[in-house]
Amino acid sequence: MNKNNMIFNYEEVCDDFLGDLPKRASDVITRRFGLADGAEKETLQAIGDNMGITRERVRQIENAALSKLKDKRKRHEPIFLFFNNQVKTTGNLRKEDILLKVLGGGKFENQAFFLLYLGDEFSRFLEMRDFYTLWTIDKDSLKSAQKTLKKISEKLNKASRPLPVEDLESASRVNLPTLLAFLEVSKKINKGPQGLWGFSDWPEISPRGVKDKAYIIFKNEERPLHFREVAELIDKADLFDSQKKTHPQTVHNELIKDGRFILVGRGIYALSEWGYRPGTVKDVISAVLKESKKPLTKEEIIEKVSKRRLVAENTILLNLHNKRYFKRNQEGKYKLA
Repeated sequence: MNKNNMIFNYEEVCDDFLGDLPKRASDVITRRFGLADGAEKETLQAIGDNMGITRERVRQIENAALSKLKDKRKRHEPIFLFFNNQVKTTGNLRKEDILLKVLGGGKFENQAFFLLYLGDEFSRFLEMRDFYTLWTIDKDSLKSAQKTLKKISEKLNKASRPLPVEDLESASRVNLPTLLAFLEVSKKINKGPQGLWGFSDWPEISPRGVKDKAYIIFKNEERPLHFREVAELIDKADLFDSQKKTHPQTVHNELIKDGRFILVGRGIYALSEWGYRPGTVKDVISAVLKESKKPLTKEEIIEKVSKRRLVAENTILLNLHNKRYFKRNQEGKYKLA
């Protein structure tokens, strides 16, 4: 065990457990759980092939050995109490890989896994549709996690955007360590590169490719951007693990095909959710007049169109004077022809 932050010597504990076993049984347990220094866990089939016995015979040897070893746990009760307390502080459950890192200190995870199997108070739930593999000391804790995650899902659905963990804590009515443990075992809810939590299929949470990364950049900047600036910001952002340089032309090609982005100027894009609409300046003027349901002055039209397009006033006026589409009334206001 990592002696800097652990009070147990896992190697000595495991050696003591295995010391009274026959050699073949000891070898099976050592190989099944990867207890030798630097070893990986081995399958029943691999061990059987090496020993010249069937995989079913290996299983029988393993089960008999584990049953015998459980009788010796009283000699090492403090370590099982330590394990129990670690799980108890996080709502009585923990995602397996995280728990093993906590218990094993990054070096003795296989030994921690082995000892968990010897504790009758610890139950292992294999990966399910909505949950990753986890360990628990109370089987009802999974129901508690499901109930809490339902509240979190309702909160996220209502917000329609990723949220900080503080917002989720207020909705969950459980303490922060428990909430984080529940979130960690969930497949549907995850933490994104910005440290916010949301549904795993949201682009802000699990960005897939340049277009999702660009979407996060736009959300952060909250302003229209040139595709070259988007490429630079993606590479500068400490959000994504990729070491590859982002090419501006790739950004341009991705944005122009994605309905989330609107070309609002020469090479300049904005998010459609900000109110921008696709089409020519003429199309935007038409949409503005249709939405107003009444004639508008040229100043009102310029103001509204400018919120949807980065375009010069003269360009708006030039389109507005197209009598085929727009008509000016006696009050000097414009409406659709």
